Amino acid sequence: MGTSIIILTYNHLEKTIRCIESIRRYTKGEIYEIIVVDNNSKDDTVNWLKKQTDITVIYNNDNLGFPKGCNQGISKANKSYDILLLNNDTIVTTNWLSNLRKCLYSKDNIGAVGPISNCNDNLQGCNFIFKDYNDMQIKSMKNNISDSNRWEEKVFLTGFCLLIKRAVFNKIEMLDEKYSPGYIEDNDLALKILSIGYKLFLCHDSFVYHERGTSFREDINMFNALILRNRSIFEDKWNFSCFEFDNNKNHSIFLANNPKDILDYNSSIGVSSLRIKHFFRNSNIISLEEDVNKRKFSNMFFKTVSSLVELDSNSFDTIFIGNYLERVDNPILFLNSLRPYLKDKGRIIGEFKNVSCLKNINLLLSDNWYYENFEKQNYFTSSDISRLATDSGYKVTTFYPFTYSLNDKEKELEKLFNSNSLNINYYSFVLEKV
Repeated sequence: MGTSIIILTYNHLEKTIRCIESIRRYTKGEIYEIIVVDNNSKDDTVNWLKKQTDITVIYNNDNLGFPKGCNQGISKANKSYDILLLNNDTIVTTNWLSNLRKCLYSKDNIGAVGPISNCNDNLQGCNFIFKDYNDMQIKSMKNNISDSNRWEEKVFLTGFCLLIKRAVFNKIEMLDEKYSPGYIEDNDLALKILSIGYKLFLCHDSFVYHERGTSFREDINMFNALILRNRSIFEDKWNFSCFEFDNNKNHSIFLANNPKDILDYNSSIGVSSLRIKHFFRNSNIISLEEDVNKRKFSNMFFKTVSSLVELDSNSFDTIFIGNYLERVDNPILFLNSLRPYLKDKGRIIGEFKNVSCLKNINLLLSDNWYYENFEKQNYFTSSDISRLATDSGYKVTTFYPFTYSLNDKEKELEKLFNSNSLNINYYSFVLEKV
């Protein structure tokens, strides 16, 4: 079986040429076709495409956007081929497609796969850096050695490069065109694939470079309005926010020490539970999610309960709570509620934004306070967490800071304060049951 590579173009000819030439060079031994959907480019893109003999091209008289354009390309594709959606601001590398296909066909229930890239959206970033495109190809060759141990199950894969089984497209209604001209349609597509019983995997053994944001982001006001509209469309359809895909607890998972029995509290749609499983493959994980709409997806990956009363006492050596303390009505009562379910010396691992960092102080001093607040928000410093731990029958064993570089104005403010946490915007912490 072959692969239909669907690429949308709208101006930026130099990026399109670089993308397609990389496909021609680094996709050896694979059966594939390239289908380009041009959304009424105004530069020399159309003239260049007309000269290409190995590309099928659809020329639109208007810019129909990403979902509609992709659906046009899919409709034109070979009916027996798998579908690969690829942005034109990408550059592929050695073995990129063959490694993706090995994962896709390793199990019948894998419906879609994606590669890592230089961008870390959805935690799909690579673990190597490069100086230029040549250095990138050299390091990608070393990275792109097929290895099933480097395949990570995901709830979502970013749409810059997404390989989907033909059998999946035979069961779903392609991309939802309500999201046109684009953005968040890939979140929606992921849930549709999961809903019909297929899984998604990130292949760390396949690297594709992504420049990111060549057209949509050119008009920032239009881009922001589009994002707000499409978030609303998504939430009306699935009954939860697209921000649930970001609930990965990644600032604190690494603090665990080979846990065996884990409770993932506030697991949302399963993103954090799968991330935990990727780090601790031999662990037993139970998820907890109160919301029935989110729990429907979390249940696809792990046993998911709706409340603590469904669990046995003294069951867990580790409970991951992420940033949940920032949203509970009474943090002390919440921490107390977890104690009966921890084994002796069991640990709670969480994270929080440091309210006393200079970025926030600067905003307060300028009468322009802003703190990310999509839901209820509690504000903490490390001292606050220490007091909460003591009052709840725990001891703090670890504080792990995440720092940022101060700008010139913040450096001036730093001289006015005597604190060792001014450039810390995030803390991870470990509380041990005593």
